[in-house]
Amino acid sequence: MSHSLGLGGSERQLTEIARSLDRSRFEPHAGCFHAEGFRAEELRSAGLPVVEFPVTSFIGPSLVTGTMAMGRYLRARDIRLVHTFDVPSNLFGVPAARFFRVPHVISSQRVHRALTPGLRRHLLRLTDGFVDAIVVNSESVRSELMEADRVPGRLIHRCPNGIDGERFQPASQPREGPAVIGAICALRPEKSLETLLEAFARLGHGFDAGSRDARLLIVGSGPSLPGLQDLASKLGLGTRCTFEPATSDVPARLRSIDIFVLPSLSEALSNALMEAMACGCCVVASEAGGNPELVRGGETGLLFPPRDSTALAACLELLLSDAALRARLASAGAERMRKEFSLASVVARMEEIYHAVLSEG
Repeated sequence: MSHSLGLGGSERQLTEIARSLDRSRFEPHAGCFHAEGFRAEELRSAGLPVVEFPVTSFIGPSLVTGTMAMGRYLRARDIRLVHTFDVPSNLFGVPAARFFRVPHVISSQRVHRALTPGLRRHLLRLTDGFVDAIVVNSESVRSELMEADRVPGRLIHRCPNGIDGERFQPASQPREGPAVIGAICALRPEKSLETLLEAFARLGHGFDAGSRDARLLIVGSGPSLPGLQDLASKLGLGTRCTFEPATSDVPARLRSIDIFVLPSLSEALSNALMEAMACGCCVVASEAGGNPELVRGGETGLLFPPRDSTALAACLELLLSDAALRARLASAGAERMRKEFSLASVVARMEEIYHAVLSEG
């Protein structure tokens, strides 16, 4: 279960896992508050039931009607395990499943809880006491839950995000033309794309011609877009920087990028970073959260301190001036995604977690 089934990393992971579960052992159903979106269509096309519980607010009549609708659905189909994938579905689905006596309930923590302050974080801590397991996608999130939220280690199960290797793979031919530095993500404050804009602006001053010819592409939608566009204008980036809206054809866009940058202030295990690595981009990421779990500095990409636009500019300059290094890091990153983060291995891990919970009685 998730809040919605459109764009988003959690939505993609839910969809790919649900579609890939062994149907001789599991009969998956997908629940959400809003059933429109291309992930919902993917699930329906794969023959999975998609059910909408139209909760529009956690304070109001829709909460009661949504809870009762979920209860009827669970009982009519004798569902034995409910797994919620994001914060809204944790807050709604976990207590609802327990209220209707579903035997096994699992929640997920796929982002750092520092991004969910105040009352919602307190309520999430309450749900920790209702579940049989909490699935996390990174060691950094596991550490946060244990240290800051006092979650017992026995409850926490790690299952990393997975990559569909058939969809996300490098281009068959090298890209030609000026180097493209890019970012594809939701445009939110914690992504710190201002750091990328400031670093890119430095490339036009005192660097070689290759750096000055580079282009910057930012693909995504979100509340930070107007501020980022204003900053790009103030920095005088002009036509060297392009903004494009979010796209469902992420692999094609990634294959047009040479250097992918993720300057986030907070990350669990970034789908965007994994997809970029799988598509053969040379990646540069901040040392935040789970990014170092994916990017081994100097081996599968480069790392820099969060908010440090000077350090990021130095990384970009190094990669723009050394095509061989760029190619070596990109190749090693793509190989690591193929070997360690395949969708098949992630689905097998999630099935292990489900079996472990189901066998606890």
